[in-house]
Amino acid sequence: MEQAFFLLLSAVAVGAGLLVVIARDPIHSALALVACLVQIAALYVLLGAPFLAVIQIFVYVGAVMVLFLFVIMMLDVRKEAQARFLPKAPLPGLIVLVILAGELIFLLLQSARLHAVMGPGQPVSEQPPVAELSLLLFQEYLLPFEVASVILLVALIGAVVLARSDEADKNAAQRKAPRGAAR
Repeated sequence: MEQAFFLLLSAVAVGAGLLVVIARDPIHSALALVACLVQIAALYVLLGAPFLAVIQIFVYVGAVMVLFLFVIMMLDVRKEAQARFLPKAPLPGLIVLVILAGELIFLLLQSARLHAVMGPGQPVSEQPPVAELSLLLFQEYLLPFEVASVILLVALIGAVVLARSDEADKNAAQRKAPRGAAR
């Protein structure tokens, strides 16, 4: 039964991840990302790590997705999404996708840890307690954790600056245009 739930949750997560990339509307893409992150949190619960599931929901679904939706609404990316940056982008994108998928499969096949977990009769190791996880996160991985938060802050500030400069350019163009040309 556990394996059936795992397959169901992982299939929905992969489907939602594909929808993130395929969706034309940025809002739909962000909502699909929320669905994918919730499925990953459910996988954490299934694997016996409820603390990680709660952190996944609070940090990624709560905070990061609010930031993403704020930026999407602020920048009016629907208009930008209509513009094609590279007219013949699907072919190079497909080539890169095949190369990366091949590399991922090669690395997975070479992984000794994967073979140890997938081997028959091998018990799954116990999850570390929350105290060990928090010490690991805030001692050994404190710098990457803080760098990620600074990158998110810089992205938010950049979005605000870009939105304000576009708005200022529109207002300046409207002031310079003759009154009769607006009709």
